Amino acid sequence: MMKIFKLKQSHSRLVSSLSILALTVSLGACGGGTSTTDTGSMEGTETASESTEKPPLQGNVALTGAGASFPAPLYQNWFVQLNSEIPELQVNYQSVGSGAGVEQFTTGTVDFGASDVAMTDEEMAKIDRGVLLLPMTAGSIVMAYNLPGVEGLKLSRDAYVGIMEGSITKWNDPKIAEANPDLELPNETITVVHRSDGSGTTGVFTKHLSAISPQWEKSIGQGKSVEWPTSKGKFIGGKGNEGVTAAIQQNQGAIGYVEYGYAKNNNLTMAALENSSGNFIEPNDESASMTLDAVTLPENLRAFITDPEGADSYPIVTYTWMLIYKTYDDPQKAIGVEAMIEYGLNQGQEASKELGYVPLPPSVREKVAAAADVISPDYTIKVK
Repeated sequence: MMKIFKLKQSHSRLVSSLSILALTVSLGACGGGTSTTDTGSMEGTETASESTEKPPLQGNVALTGAGASFPAPLYQNWFVQLNSEIPELQVNYQSVGSGAGVEQFTTGTVDFGASDVAMTDEEMAKIDRGVLLLPMTAGSIVMAYNLPGVEGLKLSRDAYVGIMEGSITKWNDPKIAEANPDLELPNETITVVHRSDGSGTTGVFTKHLSAISPQWEKSIGQGKSVEWPTSKGKFIGGKGNEGVTAAIQQNQGAIGYVEYGYAKNNNLTMAALENSSGNFIEPNDESASMTLDAVTLPENLRAFITDPEGADSYPIVTYTWMLIYKTYDDPQKAIGVEAMIEYGLNQGQEASKELGYVPLPPSVREKVAAAADVISPDYTIKVK
């Protein structure tokens, strides 16, 4: 029987008081540790029976997931609030990086994974249970820096590619100064902070650099992990978006790439980046939304935004995907997974903007719901 997905106005409003500084994510080796989050209250929300249809769970159901650190603050917010609405359903998510998330999902040690780079056909072919790639949110990757007294920094494409490839090593380099005639740039060494773990954030960032710089594509290329040109400049690594954020904060003269929400909630200073139209665009909710509006999500839900068009588009924006099995041996887990996805598509999107992420457009939410509703025959995902 054909299932019907209803689009109706949500009557609940999530008022989140989450601060990234209150988020504690334990990153252990070989899969990481557990994660805890202080996500604040659900003031003004409806009761569970009013806002969420109770899934037909027969007792408690526990789901485990692991992967990208990019959406970790948002996902952990969702799962705490989901448990408050559906106490029988508990979801634990470990922020271990996209590379480790794909690995654990492939070996079947988790119930779902998460990655900022969608799995390839070859990776998906290794999984007998089938794979659904579901974009659940989107966000910008920013270049955040620690340079006291310098605000409003603009970085041309030549400048930020040069910084990352080690050809620009001083903050007062002419290629940086050219776009910032009103700033007093110090004669100080640039410390580049990069991800030390396999990372979808790195994959997205290096894919963008490869798209705008033939030299970068030839010399370094793209991937979840790349060989950074450490012999040409000062480079340090940080594990997860959390580690990069901390390294930027702790090292004057540092600059690194990090998810917008981490930078925003930790009060990092962010550079405006030159886009494909030659305009310098500051990272914010509006510029990220402009980027998504310029991209059509295909039926397979895999869209890579390498160098978006549009005069007002921010140049580095990505969807981030949950990796879900098409089939689950335990029918109760299948119901729980659908309920988790449904919450993320509805109440979860209301938390996105406050935490520095881009809410999914209604058309994308409906596509994701339709794709995910094959997991369990006993539950229907509704988009509100």
